[in-house]
Amino acid sequence: MPRTPQPRTAVLASADLSFRTRVREALTGLRWEVQEAQGGAEALAYLEARPCEAMIVDTWLPDLEIQEFLAECEKRHPQTDLIAVDDPGPERGPERTQARSPRRNEVLLALRRGQDADHEPQGDGASWNGMPEMTPVHDRTVVREEIFVRGTAVVEATRPGAEPGPGTVRLPELIGEAPAMLEVSRRIRLVAPRAATVLVQGPTGSGKELVARAIHRLSPRANRRLVALNCAAIPDTLLEAELFGHTRGAFTGAVQGRIGRIEAADGGTLFLDEIGEMPLALQAKLLRFLETGEVQRIGDNDPIRVDVRIVAATHRSLAEMVKAGSFRADLYYRLAVFLIRTPGLGERPEDLPLLVERLLARMAEQAPVRRLSAEAMERLRQHAWPGNVRELQHVLERAAILAAESPEIGAAEIEFGETF
Repeated sequence: MPRTPQPRTAVLASADLSFRTRVREALTGLRWEVQEAQGGAEALAYLEARPCEAMIVDTWLPDLEIQEFLAECEKRHPQTDLIAVDDPGPERGPERTQARSPRRNEVLLALRRGQDADHEPQGDGASWNGMPEMTPVHDRTVVREEIFVRGTAVVEATRPGAEPGPGTVRLPELIGEAPAMLEVSRRIRLVAPRAATVLVQGPTGSGKELVARAIHRLSPRANRRLVALNCAAIPDTLLEAELFGHTRGAFTGAVQGRIGRIEAADGGTLFLDEIGEMPLALQAKLLRFLETGEVQRIGDNDPIRVDVRIVAATHRSLAEMVKAGSFRADLYYRLAVFLIRTPGLGERPEDLPLLVERLLARMAEQAPVRRLSAEAMERLRQHAWPGNVRELQHVLERAAILAAESPEIGAAEIEFGETF
C-alpha cells in the first residue's frame, strides 16, 4: 500500500491578510502545512517552537526591518529555506548560505499565485509604495498612527539584549525616537508573540495603554478582543462583579446576570489599568484565575475555563507596595513575568517637537491648522511636564483656543496652569 506523502511545513510572514490567504490556499493545495504570522516577531516565535522547511517573508513587516529579520533567521535557523517576496532567485543573484528546500519550486509557485492579484500599480507604479491592510479586529481596523512605507530605510531591528540604537524600529503606536522609547518598542516586539503576562510601569499620561494595544496588535490574539478595565475607576464593591461577572440575584441590584471582563476577553487580551488600586481581597481571586485559567461568576458554583492574556499597568511601584503590605507578593511575581517601563516626557525632551507636530496634526482634523512659533516651542521646552504627554495635549488644546483665529500659536498662549 503506497504511503501517504508527509506534509511540508512553512511559515508565512505578512501583515497583508488577503496575501496570506492566497498563498496559504495555494500551498495547502500542494500538501503544505502553513503557519501564518502577522509580523516578524511572531514568525520567529513559530520557528523557535517548531522547525519548518520554508519561510515566506513579505516585502514589509509592521514590527521588524526585512533585511535584519532575514539575517536573524539565517543565523538562528540555517535549516529553514528563506524565501522573500522580492527574492531575485538563484539565477539572478548571489547564492545564500541558507539551506534550500528541495521543494522550493512549489513555494515559488504558490508565491506567484499569491502575488498575481496583489501587485497592482499604486501611485508612482511601485507596488511597494503602499502599506498593506492590517488584520481587522471585529468591526474596526487596528489603529496605526504612523504611516510606514515599504522599503523605507529608517528602521532597523535590534537583537535581544542589544542596546537600542538610532535606527531601532519604532512601533506606530508610540511617538518618539528617544532611546528609552525605542527600548519600549523593542520589548513590545519581543514579548508580543508570546503568552507571558506583562506589567507596564510608568507615570500617569506616559502611554501605558498604547503599549498594551501594541502588544495585542502584534500578538497571535490580534483578531480577538482587547478588553480594558481601569481598576481605579470602579468602586471596590463592584470591581469583583465587573471582573468575574455575576448571576441574576447574586446581590442587591443584580436584576440580570452578566459576564465579566475576563470572560469577555476569552481568546484575546485583558488590560488591567491601575492594577495597584485593586483591593487585597480581590487580588487573591485574580491570582487564582492566573494560576488556574478559571473564573467563577458571583453567585455561580461552576467555574468557567477561559483563555486570556493579561497585560497590567500601574503608575505606582508595586515592589514598594509589596513591602508595605498593600499588594500581594505572589500576585506581583505572577504579573511581572515581563516588565516594560514607559518613560515620562521629562525623561525624553528630544521627543517634544515630534509630539507637538503629531498632536497639532490631530487637532487640525477638527479645527483650522495651527503652527507653533519658535518662542512658544522654547517655552514648552522649559517646562518639566509632570503630567507627561497628556498634559502636553491639554496645553496645546488650551493654546489653540486662546489663539482664536490666528494661524500661529505664540508664547503668550502657552499656559501650564497650577503645578503640584
